[in-house]
Amino acid sequence: MPRSVNSVASRARRKKLLNRAKGNWGARGNVLTVAKHTVEKGLQYAYRDRKTKKRNFRGLWIQRINAEVRNYDMSYSEFMGKLHKAGNQLNRKVLADLALNNPDAFKAIVESVK
Repeated sequence: MPRSVNSVASRARRKKLLNRAKGNWGARGNVLTVAKHTVEKGLQYAYRDRKTKKRNFRGLWIQRINAEVRNYDMSYSEFMGKLHKAGNQLNRKVLADLALNNPDAFKAIVESVK
């Protein structure tokens, strides 16, 4: 019996990998083995940075809240402590958005906490 090789599936698999590597410089975009390493490493970075993104945004929110709260003679930690003691359930994302886009509403929150 002759040897059966599924060239259709093999080609599709290679094509999928090379499409993922498209846009890379030199051999990284068109040589199968090099492209495979590039794609695998890229997926590792993507997985890692989905976690890092959450950290970065939390830091950004804290900076924005701190900058706005300092206009009312209060520190970030003091504000957050009083906010939680008052039983306010607003998270940092919402507070940062209010501080940036709606300063009047943010001022009302700060005044209610003071």
